[in-house]
Amino acid sequence: MKKSGCVILAIFLVLCASVFFNLLLLAWVGADGAETMAANRFTAPRLEERLVEEGDSSMKIAVIPVQGVIQTSESTEWGLSMVDDIKTALRTAADDDEVKAVVLAVDSPGGEVTASDIIYNEVLRVRERKPVVVSMSSLAASGAYYIACGSSWIVANETTFTGSIGVIIQSLNYEQLFDKVGLDSVVFKSGKFKDMLSGSRPMTPDEQVYVEGMVQQVYTRFLDIVAGARKLPADELRTGLADGRILTGKDAMAAGLVDQIGYIEDAFAKARELGEAPGAQVIRYEPSLNFSRLFHLFGAQSQSAMKVQVGPVPAFQLQPGRAYLLPEFYAW
Repeated sequence: MKKSGCVILAIFLVLCASVFFNLLLLAWVGADGAETMAANRFTAPRLEERLVEEGDSSMKIAVIPVQGVIQTSESTEWGLSMVDDIKTALRTAADDDEVKAVVLAVDSPGGEVTASDIIYNEVLRVRERKPVVVSMSSLAASGAYYIACGSSWIVANETTFTGSIGVIIQSLNYEQLFDKVGLDSVVFKSGKFKDMLSGSRPMTPDEQVYVEGMVQQVYTRFLDIVAGARKLPADELRTGLADGRILTGKDAMAAGLVDQIGYIEDAFAKARELGEAPGAQVIRYEPSLNFSRLFHLFGAQSQSAMKVQVGPVPAFQLQPGRAYLLPEFYAW
């Protein structure tokens, strides 16, 4: 009986401590912070700098990672999408007069067309104010190469996989599965193309022509961007390297798709050279630890705790109807 009383007392003290802690947090945030916490959940975080490589001056080179599948559909550690995170970091670097150049550390297979195009456009905006150097790691293909074409200089490792200049849209046809289980799809549509990527039936010839036209339209934009950035004839690219093939960094260098073979330290050196900042230190950005970020991190952890994964985890799964700049082997 005495032991049970001690347990109850301990629980009571823990609850009291929890209430006291929450009251302190509310007092710290303040009335205005409490009202705007939900809104701030989706605003750009305030970034702090972390030293990567020392220098002998106040000038800085900002290194910004572009890692994983380029997409807007999933939130990140910063509480925003990957695209928003990179945009925030790029704009922070562009607005800092002490940052003389930017290095994009790329290790990505590519991703969504629009997401890649948004980052590419942001790189162009930064490049108008200061040099942007791309450092390719293991993988910088398709949409990642699309982004690299906005930079001032591209450094690749000899063993980097890059290129993959092309566009892919994928759909899954499950008509035969429906037949086996006795299901049928009933669709009411306002026009003949409204369900053109439906997996419950084969595509019509008109639908195939229409989708192919969309793919070719995006592909032509990609091709023109590569041709303009690398000063290569678009027609030669179309009939040659721009057929979706993957190239090693060494082959990409020989083909004129990259500027230099090297490592990220070589990219830092090139950024210092282009930015006329020989003694610049190298920094990277991290979001500051504030109340709204803590709220997001705890929420993300609680959600991930409820997920159960059965079987192998796929590298990435293409979403039907979305256009991607990705090597086909990377997704399923």
